[in-house]
Amino acid sequence: MPSVENAPSTQSGTSMSTPDLPTAVDIYDTTLRDGAQLEGISLTVVDKLRIAEQLDLLGVHYIEGGWPGANPKDVEFFERARTELQLNQSKLVAFGSTRRVNGDANDDPTLANLVASGTEVVCIVGKAWDYHVTEALRTTLDEGVAMVADSVRFLKGQGLTVFFDAEHFFDGYQANPAYSMQVLTGAAEAGADCLVLCDTNGGCLPFDVERIVSEVVAATDTPIGVHFHNDTGCGIANAIAGVRGGATQVQGTINGYGERVGNCDLVPIIANLSLKMGIETIPSGGIASLKAVSHHVAELVNFTVDPQKPYVGATAFAHKAGLHTSAIARRPDAYEHIPPELVGNGTRFLVSEMSGRSTIDLKARQLGLDLDGETLGAIVETMKVLEHAGYHFEAADASLELLMRAAGGWQQDYFELDSFSVEVGHRSGSGSRAWNEVAVDVETEATVRINVGGERREATGRGNGPVNALDSALRQALGDSNPGLDRLHLTDFKVRVLETRKGTGAVTRVLIDTTNGDQTWTTIGVSENIIEASWQALVDSIVYGLLHTRD
Repeated sequence: MPSVENAPSTQSGTSMSTPDLPTAVDIYDTTLRDGAQLEGISLTVVDKLRIAEQLDLLGVHYIEGGWPGANPKDVEFFERARTELQLNQSKLVAFGSTRRVNGDANDDPTLANLVASGTEVVCIVGKAWDYHVTEALRTTLDEGVAMVADSVRFLKGQGLTVFFDAEHFFDGYQANPAYSMQVLTGAAEAGADCLVLCDTNGGCLPFDVERIVSEVVAATDTPIGVHFHNDTGCGIANAIAGVRGGATQVQGTINGYGERVGNCDLVPIIANLSLKMGIETIPSGGIASLKAVSHHVAELVNFTVDPQKPYVGATAFAHKAGLHTSAIARRPDAYEHIPPELVGNGTRFLVSEMSGRSTIDLKARQLGLDLDGETLGAIVETMKVLEHAGYHFEAADASLELLMRAAGGWQQDYFELDSFSVEVGHRSGSGSRAWNEVAVDVETEATVRINVGGERREATGRGNGPVNALDSALRQALGDSNPGLDRLHLTDFKVRVLETRKGTGAVTRVLIDTTNGDQTWTTIGVSENIIEASWQALVDSIVYGLLHTRD
């Protein structure tokens, strides 16, 4: 083993053998096609148009719209895109395959549909693994090359920019490099504008990727792109390795959506290439909108963004440990690898029983509260007791704020509870399960008695369950005395049973999400009685909403 003094010098963790990196990399998004192949995603034409608008806002170079002629949805998309999609930064791409086996490119329907799509750029996929040519296409290797070359030549003759996706390239290259390179040469000589090396099965590892891409780049003058799937969990690392090997186009999807475990995630790729490696990708304004676009696209596909998603997740810059929070208050770069504002995110301080005074103080300052040391200490001790009892304040930001305000002497004066009662009536026939085809009639009625400004009020509400009924009754009792109440809407209700060994007698934790249209907040309640736990969370949600919502 070499001694330290004989070891290669490094700077920022990069060895002296680092290859010359490209100055710029084109970002090619395939969310609308490859991303839509993820289980659970079904995009409408309107969804695709709206996602394309977000991608253009981000500033990706190419947006793959779909496969024209493959299905009615993609036919409609390209037709509507001509008049309804106004792209300012991106170019729309139509995707398809090479001509048929032993066919004529001039009469091939897939190629004709690509031309008819009206896009300036097209991308075609063809076999680059001899195994697939002989076993899947059941044709000769020479015909496999001809299918690619003829298709590229035909499309170039139509005045189009043509990208060639070399399917299964890495598997093919490791099995028979001569043939895989022959396919690329055929595409390049026919005029392809970019040769994209695809890890279709997603099984590659970074060290193989960098080596292979480097060899291909050295063997051709045509620009090289890469397209990775994430089956080994290395999709992002493989893309970086491909760029280190000389690739100047990276294909992927927003949030890594795609078949099986997904495609290379463009969100961290863009951030890594631009912010870590100094390579030009999208405009700086686009980088600052990474979080917004990531979350917007997730909403459009009806998915939730993983809170631990790098760069743009809710917890990407969230700090919990007291040592971290006290240090970051003085020097943010001590525990944050980039300023979160660069990608449109922000620093968050999580508060739990692990928190010390410094964390509580930072949280209080974020909320605009000026609390003295004694109060901060009291909050710390209170939180330790409550979290031991089952509360979880890092998941209930609104309840935490109300606790801290109360510790500082604030008292809500919207209402004071006198009592509440809930009655559930269940009427059915011989069974109570839907599969027994027995009609089940459940009625829930709640009565709430409160004091508002010295006035005793009572109201009864009905709902499809205890929480709904209590919410209705409380709102009726409050009446019109609180402007902004009508803007508050419960959006989610979560129940978790703690200490399951106690069975039905276990402590229950209830989380309620509420929105006023501008922001969303979470409140918490804990009790052995699920209705009491629900009431606690409900009251906090209403009080917090009234505190922060103006009519």
